[in-house]
Amino acid sequence: MTRGFFEAFGHDPEGIWAAPGRLNIIGEFTDYNDGFVLPMAIEAVTTAAVARRHDDVIRVSSSGAPATTTPIASSRICNLTPGNTASWSSYAFGVVWAMTEAGHAIGGVDVFIESNVPIGAGLSSSAALECALGLALRDLFASTISLQDLALLCQRAENAYVGVASGIMDQTASLCCTAGHAIEFDTRSGEIEQVNFDLSAAGLELLVIDTQVHHQLATSAYGDRRSACELAAKAIGVKALRDATLADLDKIPDDVVRRRARHVITENERVLSVAALLRSKRFIEVGPILSAGHQSLKDDFEVSCAELDLAVDTATHAGAFGARMIGGGFGGCVIALIRSEDQRTIERSVTAAFASDGFTPPRIFGALPSPGAHRVM
Repeated sequence: MTRGFFEAFGHDPEGIWAAPGRLNIIGEFTDYNDGFVLPMAIEAVTTAAVARRHDDVIRVSSSGAPATTTPIASSRICNLTPGNTASWSSYAFGVVWAMTEAGHAIGGVDVFIESNVPIGAGLSSSAALECALGLALRDLFASTISLQDLALLCQRAENAYVGVASGIMDQTASLCCTAGHAIEFDTRSGEIEQVNFDLSAAGLELLVIDTQVHHQLATSAYGDRRSACELAAKAIGVKALRDATLADLDKIPDDVVRRRARHVITENERVLSVAALLRSKRFIEVGPILSAGHQSLKDDFEVSCAELDLAVDTATHAGAFGARMIGGGFGGCVIALIRSEDQRTIERSVTAAFASDGFTPPRIFGALPSPGAHRVM
């Protein structure tokens, strides 16, 4: 990491900061409906090596940047404008812009990024980048910012600068999670509770099955689902679907909008149920709730696809306690709650099933609740 920074900029960094990707145990599409989510951090991280400059220029480079892009992207901070770039560097520029716009005196920096968080897999690689750099800038320039306020600034970078209408869960999880825990996060109040999820002590783990596909429908479908949720809340007469109950569904005349709302209402209930089970260390009982969540995402929210369904079905039949898709849908990852000793068997079953159906071989790995963002050196 230090070598990559030196090769890019000709001097050493002041420090290195890391922020993890996140895995959402349960609570899909609830965050932008003022609902509840239950994410955990994963071991995969994005690291940002950073050094202050004596001017107002931000220079950004990455070992993972596409070969077709400029090796170093740069801009004066005063020239940063939302929507001004479509490259990966906009995520870094956006963090500087958001913190500056909020009144923090951010100076020029050189930034070198490395990451092993899979891109496009629903594990929030973008938030990991934002949070690694955001934490570095906080430590170097604005140490009074709380982690939750920093999460809001990183979300604003993604929403307003990059133009992605994401909720607040990803950045909050990346910054606030702790090892051996998930966080029960109320996206309306901002309240966070660390909930014990020490899977390794119970001989369990979450198996992540990256289908390595991402169908084009995902981007437009995300906006369509969000609009449907807003229509549902308006039809019911509530601020957000967080405030609705299943009895309210009869107030929604459109069948599709009604099903979208039903997913969100029942998903909020699933989050609260899983959090309660974790507090009682009844981890295995979480499995069927994961599977129920997938069924809801498949039937009511209609964001699954053949690869995701195959991964869920095969993992469950091979011994998983339950499984579901995570992320925006139409590709990306499935998580399965398994005994650690069953990992090889389930991996072989899923890989064979994908080969039989002619799908791209999946990437499969185990995940345990890991630390949130932190300074490495």
